[in-house]
Amino acid sequence: MQVTDGAFDAPYHAPVLVAEVLERLGHARSVLDGTLGGGGHTAALIAEGAEVTALDRDPEAIAAARERLPDAERAGKFHPVQSNFADIDVVPALDNLTFDGILLDLGVSSHQIDDAKRGFTFREGAPLDMRMGADAEMDAAEWLAVSEVPAMAQAFKEYADEPKAMRLARTIEKRRSRAPLLVSDDLVGAIREALGPRSGSGDFARLFQAVRIAVNGELTALERALPVLRDRLAEGGVMVVIAYHSGEDRIVKHAFRAWSVDCICPPRHPVCTCGNNHSLGEVLTRRAVTAAEGEATRNPRARSARLRAWRRRG
Repeated sequence: MQVTDGAFDAPYHAPVLVAEVLERLGHARSVLDGTLGGGGHTAALIAEGAEVTALDRDPEAIAAARERLPDAERAGKFHPVQSNFADIDVVPALDNLTFDGILLDLGVSSHQIDDAKRGFTFREGAPLDMRMGADAEMDAAEWLAVSEVPAMAQAFKEYADEPKAMRLARTIEKRRSRAPLLVSDDLVGAIREALGPRSGSGDFARLFQAVRIAVNGELTALERALPVLRDRLAEGGVMVVIAYHSGEDRIVKHAFRAWSVDCICPPRHPVCTCGNNHSLGEVLTRRAVTAAEGEATRNPRARSARLRAWRRRG
């Protein structure tokens, strides 16, 4: 399929790298879209002839996609399920199902960012929520209220590459002792105090993202989910993951590489003990695939997108 720029965009969300996804999954007849969002990738896959089972932990995403794809749902080509992709093995509707293709488009949707009440934005007055779904144990305000200083510092360092992570964590501790941090302005104020008056929107975006990742357990969920999803691929099936954060991309890259080698024991090890008697498949993307200049200009979210693909042994 020749994909025109923006062809699968919707008010809820503009999907990234659609043509690149179809290049790797366009052959698939049964696909699991683990991150439905606004249904853009799902709509493109259905247009290519696939039957798509689509998951999202956000009920608003499920509702928006069902409104967008009623004909496909009636025809049995679209099966929406409210669930976290990391919990696929405990969803009765997915028992014993395997797929020719699996897609994960990580991160947040345009709608989640644009809807101030969801609390993903650092625009003034937004509540510190950031939950992707009701399955999150706490919202951002609660996380900032109860997290120990070392845990906050670790999140800011690992998820935002923040060199002043400990200073920011201590600033939050000091401020919350006087009053809870409840809205975006509270966290922005703490960031400015810790990082200095020259801090700006780029710093706020990084550090709000770090809180979001921590609140939703995104990296631990991804690590847990990847091998489970791999085992749901049919022989010759392809997994495609689009990441927006270096931590996510690193997890995906290392998993795909580990699954694609034979023995990983040390060279002088007399007997194989790693269990990798033969590789499980092959990496299809030597380097991460990025958005073309035109797409990155049209859709700024695409600028940080990194796509990787892996095929299970046939």
